[in-house]
Amino acid sequence: MLYFEKGAPLLALSSEELKSIVFRTLDQLGRREKVLVIPPDFTRFHSRAGELTQYIYAYYGDRLTDILPALGTHFPMTEAEIAKMFPGVPYALFRVHNWREDVVTVGVVPGEYVREVSGGAVDYPWPAQVNKMLVTGGYDLILSLGQVVPHEVIGMASYNKNIFVGTGGAEGINKSHFIGAAYGMERIMGRADNPVRKVLNYASGHFTAHLPIVYMQTVVSPGSDGLQMRGLYIGDDAACFNKAAALALDVNFRMLDREMKKVVVYLDPEEFRTTWVGNKSIYRTRMAIADGGELIVLAPGLYRFGEDPVNDALIRKYGYVHTHQALKYVEENEDLQDNLGVAAHLIHGTPEGRFRITYCPGRLTQQEIESVGFHYASLQQMEKKYNPALLRDGWNDVDGEEIYYISNPALGLWAYKERFEE
Repeated sequence: MLYFEKGAPLLALSSEELKSIVFRTLDQLGRREKVLVIPPDFTRFHSRAGELTQYIYAYYGDRLTDILPALGTHFPMTEAEIAKMFPGVPYALFRVHNWREDVVTVGVVPGEYVREVSGGAVDYPWPAQVNKMLVTGGYDLILSLGQVVPHEVIGMASYNKNIFVGTGGAEGINKSHFIGAAYGMERIMGRADNPVRKVLNYASGHFTAHLPIVYMQTVVSPGSDGLQMRGLYIGDDAACFNKAAALALDVNFRMLDREMKKVVVYLDPEEFRTTWVGNKSIYRTRMAIADGGELIVLAPGLYRFGEDPVNDALIRKYGYVHTHQALKYVEENEDLQDNLGVAAHLIHGTPEGRFRITYCPGRLTQQEIESVGFHYASLQQMEKKYNPALLRDGWNDVDGEEIYYISNPALGLWAYKERFEE
């Protein structure tokens, strides 16, 4: 059921209107006594999910008993991050999802179905795993909040990804990521209907339909009026996601008439501290970069590769290698077989020899950057040449050189028309 929908490319939902929408929708749902909120973590700070959580807390008070950020494999949020993203919401309400320990398997999607929807790219059953709080917590309302935006693993982020990946377990996360990588990231990005989403939708329909989950889906994009919420869709089934995805494709997808030869991407140090998240600079631009081109990543906050010690060690061990080499490593090494999400991440992070990736890290050494297959350049020197304070999103001229600048790769997807259509 769709409880609320409003969205348009030039819409800018104000805080006052947003609060009114939340209160009216919660009135419509009827009285609830024990509520769980599942917002995204700090890497989705711009989703305005923190603001939605503020209004939900204002409405329910002590009937909002738990807030479980959808960490997936990410670091737990710090107290400072929670205070910045959720001002006024008590820190004591927040719980930490442990993707290796805190999960239960609510069902298994048959291997035959996974093989069918992936076109034979993979052939294994997929365990639908969620944090045990969802199943045993006794909630009469679970509010899943998220931003719908193009995504490298599942085409368009949010909806039930917030549940099965954001609060999911190691096996489910690893295998879902590998489905997308094996099928082909460039065949998935920007598409709401794809093999990974089909698998999660199967799980929603068969294993969690009894849970009182309601989704609040935001669409956020920059424009001449700044970064604004362009749409909000609230419902308990796929309708709210599909409507949000259609709008996100319109406002977050940049289809270019010509390829980028040099791209400069800036990674906000508060949002991007690892290549696990920072490689969005690669994922979201790869369909727009010309053969022989270069991607320069300004990453002042970068200090490690993985957001999990095991994942970090595996990235350091194998590096970002061509797809055929990554698949060979999977065949030959049990540690990657047990961590298919890392294998998928390695595939996602390779330019396949098409273009050059130069990382300019704040806190990783040249030796570390080059050991995983990237090129290195000094952050200070590159920021002096490509000053983020002076560049504007889109095409720029820097000392007679044409570059394309992106201030936040998490907010969009860029593609050259002919490459995307292929």
